[in-house]
Amino acid sequence: MRHSLPLAPQFYVTAPQPCPYLPGRMERKLFTALQGDTAEKLNDSLSKQGFRRSQNVLYRPSCSDCAACLSARIAVDRFTPSKSQRRLVKRNGHLARRASSPWATEEQFALFRRYLDARHADGGMADMDIFEFAAMIEETPIRSRVVEYTDRESGDLKAVCLTDVLDDGVSMVYSFYDPELHRQSLGTWMILDHIEIAREARLPYVYLGYWVPNSPKMGYKAQFDALEVYRRGRWERMHDTRDYEMEMHPLSTDPIAEQVANISLPDSRS
Repeated sequence: MRHSLPLAPQFYVTAPQPCPYLPGRMERKLFTALQGDTAEKLNDSLSKQGFRRSQNVLYRPSCSDCAACLSARIAVDRFTPSKSQRRLVKRNGHLARRASSPWATEEQFALFRRYLDARHADGGMADMDIFEFAAMIEETPIRSRVVEYTDRESGDLKAVCLTDVLDDGVSMVYSFYDPELHRQSLGTWMILDHIEIAREARLPYVYLGYWVPNSPKMGYKAQFDALEVYRRGRWERMHDTRDYEMEMHPLSTDPIAEQVANISLPDSRS
């Protein structure tokens, strides 16, 4: 199935497949190619409308039975860390940040494999080889960085995040870390550090991907202060997670054609 807008990128819909977040549900995605001279503008514009990047593709969940997947971001200026988050920052003070161009290494891949085997052995990336990993890191038509976190004493790589730089923030495309360091909560800590990265760069938001009501995999995102979610065409500040349970209702979705018609695209002439 294909839908398009005149003189605009082509939008497609994937075939339904089992939802990775909610048991018994089926998911499908609305997506478009990210390429050419307007790639950055398109990525900036659609990221503000709930889309995410995967290599040269921008996608957004477009399921027929629910609208539970809500794009989430943190408003940097309004964010205040909790006591436990401040303790976590101190606990990981021995880690050093290094940001570089998107280039895959064998050390990254070894850490990635350990992370998958321990945390997502039955996930969609479980069979990814080093060439597919390199494509995930390196195939980007926009401003992307690989943010590595290493132990200051040993120099060992402990965590990695593939990060996109948008015109209004940083987007954490994919992160992975040493699965044996449970007490250090490196996934949460990397989000806290990206808030600092955005603050240093004077960018207002940190984009986290999707938050899903009643999904244990996504519950940690709701623990961040100043969290906003994209719902019904606008960003709103989250106050109570229970307010979003109706997004799982079959009548909460709009037809695909209507969704595409409501997408705002950048002016290619500017």
